[in-house]
Amino acid sequence: MTRTEHASAAPAPGTGATAPGTGAAAPVVRPAHPADLPRLTELMREHMAYEKSDPRPAVLGDRLGPQLFAEGSGLRVLLAEAPGGEVVGYAACSAQFSFWEARDYLHMDCLYLAEGARGHGLGAALMDGVRGLALELGLGHVEWQTPDWNEGAIRFYDRLGATSLPKLRYTLVTAAAE
Repeated sequence: MTRTEHASAAPAPGTGATAPGTGAAAPVVRPAHPADLPRLTELMREHMAYEKSDPRPAVLGDRLGPQLFAEGSGLRVLLAEAPGGEVVGYAACSAQFSFWEARDYLHMDCLYLAEGARGHGLGAALMDGVRGLALELGLGHVEWQTPDWNEGAIRFYDRLGATSLPKLRYTLVTAAAE
């Protein structure tokens, strides 16, 4: 059993329900709150290093906070907590418009779990939270991408029943990097 919260009030860290028949704490997935920003930023930097991405500016958290927590923001971040309450993963999503479908879908920009948190059901709990968020927003599907070298993630998404499309993702820089 996974406890996923989408309401604005977050549970106290580490207060996850007990998984039936196991005695173990069920994974907790909850929305990010302003107090989570320093830990979220740490996880983002770990994610960037894992994906061999260029480092981002030191002011990343300062830039992200106002976007994430602004009234009416379309950006949603779900956090995964380990049984002790430590935030160990995140999924960042926003609604996007599909021109060919002529409707919105949920775009999951990032999903990341700290290395030591993998293999304990937290990734599946985050994906359940993402699915629940799409349903809550009335969106019919979720889309995301993963690097083609990330075989563990590909196996994970395949086990979930997700399908992949053979496409490349391009980036065109239009302004100087800060």
